[in-house]
Amino acid sequence: MYAIIATGGKQYKVSEGDVIYIEKIDGEAETAVTFDQVLAIGGDSLKVLDDVKSATVSGKILEQGKGKKVIVYKYKPKTGYHKKNGHRQAYTKVQIEKINA
Repeated sequence: MYAIIATGGKQYKVSEGDVIYIEKIDGEAETAVTFDQVLAIGGDSLKVLDDVKSATVSGKILEQGKGKKVIVYKYKPKTGYHKKNGHRQAYTKVQIEKINA
């Protein structure tokens, strides 16, 4: 059985036991988290939207962290303008424990 959840402006296909990296959410490591924005549940048959209004996906936060640094370099020729900037996106590592359909 799998579910499609939406969090952080993105959609993820998850199954029980999966470990996913999502946009940062509040919470400490080893705390429970519930995703109530379930878009579809699949398995033997696919259930979407109206059939999964009360469905939830529960999981456990494993860690909070930052991704690899991405370098942003801006440059305009003939003007002497250049700017170097770095960015590290925050993420939350979550283990999916149960799909409550």
